[in-house]
Amino acid sequence: MVARVATMAFEGVETRPVDVQVQVANGAVAFTIVGLGDKAVAESRERVRAALIASGLALPARRITVNLAPADLPKEGSHYDLPIALGVMAAIGALPADALDGYAVLGELALDGAISAVAGVLPAAIAANARGLGLVCPASCGPEAAWASADLDILAPRSLIQLANHFKGAQTLSRPTPALRAAGGPQPDLLDIKGQDSAKRALEVAAAGGHNLLMCGAPGAGKSMLAQRLPSILPPLEPRELLEVSMVHSVAGELAGGALTDRRPFRAPHHSASMAALVGGGVHARPGEISLAHHGVLFLDELPEFNPQALDSLRQPIEAGEVAIARANHRVVYPARFQLVAAMNPCRCGHADDPGFSCHRGPNARCAAQYQARLSGPLLDRFDLTIDVPAVGAADLLRPAPSEGSREVAARVAAARAIQIERYRALGLASVLCNAAAPANVVEAVAAPEPAGLALLHEAAERMRLSARGYHRVLKLARTLADLDGGGDVSRAHIAEALSYRGPQERAAAAA
Repeated sequence: MVARVATMAFEGVETRPVDVQVQVANGAVAFTIVGLGDKAVAESRERVRAALIASGLALPARRITVNLAPADLPKEGSHYDLPIALGVMAAIGALPADALDGYAVLGELALDGAISAVAGVLPAAIAANARGLGLVCPASCGPEAAWASADLDILAPRSLIQLANHFKGAQTLSRPTPALRAAGGPQPDLLDIKGQDSAKRALEVAAAGGHNLLMCGAPGAGKSMLAQRLPSILPPLEPRELLEVSMVHSVAGELAGGALTDRRPFRAPHHSASMAALVGGGVHARPGEISLAHHGVLFLDELPEFNPQALDSLRQPIEAGEVAIARANHRVVYPARFQLVAAMNPCRCGHADDPGFSCHRGPNARCAAQYQARLSGPLLDRFDLTIDVPAVGAADLLRPAPSEGSREVAARVAAARAIQIERYRALGLASVLCNAAAPANVVEAVAAPEPAGLALLHEAAERMRLSARGYHRVLKLARTLADLDGGGDVSRAHIAEALSYRGPQERAAAAA
C-alpha cells in the first residue's frame, strides 16, 4: 500500500504541487527519501523518526520509502517534515487511509512531536484554495493562512498528537482567524524637522507619485531624518498590495506570528550589503531587500559607499518591477516594485559645497567629482527627483516647531493617489496604482502638457540633453504635481517644477 499526501514546493512566490508517496514494505530495515531533496529534506527522516516516537508511535522494522514527486523538481526546506510523517502514519494504519484526502500539508517537526512554523504558508494557502484543497499547517502560521480565503478549510495543530486526535474524532481543531499586526507605536513625524521646506516639498511629491528620490547634502543636514519620515505620509497598502507584500514576506519567513500589516515596507540595508542581499539570491534564491521593499520604500543611505556592481544591479528591477534570479537547476521571479530613496554627501569629506571650505584632497570640485563618479549615469538617470539638502543653521533650530506635520501632508498625498488610481482604473490598468508605475505610452496621453508647457519641455529636453527615460520621468513627475493641485491639466508651472528636480549635470547643461 502506498499512502499519498499533497504538499507543495516554492518557486519564488509561486508554488508547484508535490505528491508525497510513502510505501512500507518488506525488506532490509531502512528509511529512504528520494525525489531530489536538499540537505534539509534528507535530514527530515531523523526529525520524523524522533517526532513519531515522542508521539507514542514506533516505526516498524520494515523498509520505508518516501518519494517526493515529481522527482525532477528540486525540493528545498523543512516544510516536508509534516507531510512525510503523516504519510508514514497513514501507511502503518495510525491514521485513517482517507483522512488526508482533500488537504495540502506543510510544517516542520520538532523532536518532541511539536509542529514548528515554516515560511511560505500564505502562498501555500492561496494555492491550496485555488486547487480546491484544505490546508494543514502549524498553529503559529494559522492566522497567516486564514487570509487566503474565508472558505478555506484550515487545520492548525500544535503537535502530531493533536492532529491525530482530530482525525480520530477525539478532539476538534477550531479554524484560526486572520490576524493583523498591531501598530508598533507612532511613526516619526515631519513635525520633528525644522527648516528644509524645499526638501519636505520634494518628499511630498515623491510620496504622491511613488517617485525615486536622491538627496545630496552635508553631513547632519537631515537627509536620513527626512527619509525615515516618508512612511508616515504614504497611504496604507491597498488590499491587493497587502496580499502581494505579505506573500513575499511569508516566503522570506518574516511574518511574525502570522500577522499581516497594512503599513508599507521600509527597508534600509547597510552600505556593506552584497548584490545577493539587495536583489536576492544565495543557494536557495531567497528574496532580497528590493523584494522585501515591494510596494514600499528602499532607503539607501550613504549611496556612493555601496558596492558599484550591487547598485547597478538595481537598474533593471527599477524598470521592470520584478527581479529574476537564475540558478543552474531553477529560475525564480520575485516582485520588486519599490520606491528608491537615497542619500549621499557631496564628497568624501562632506563639505565640498560649504562656503569657504577647502578640501585637503585638492580642489573641491575634483573631490566631489571623484566621489560621485562611484555612481553610474544610468542609475542616476532613474531618479525622478534629485535635490540638494543644505545644512540647517542655528536660526532654523531655534524656530518653533512647524505647524504642518505628517498628518496634513499625508492627506494631500492620499488625495493625489486616489486620483491616480481612478485614472488608471478607467484606462483598464488596475495594476497601476501610481504615476511612477505607468507605462510610457500611457504617460504621454495622460500627462500631455498645455501648449506653453509642451514648448518648455521640448526646449529643456534639448538643452538638458534628456534621455528618453528622463523625458518620460519629467512627464510623470509633472503629472503628479498636477494631481497634487487637484488633478487638472499639466501646466507650464508643473513642467518647470518637474525640470527643476533633474540632476545637477542636466541643470548645468541647461545653464550652459
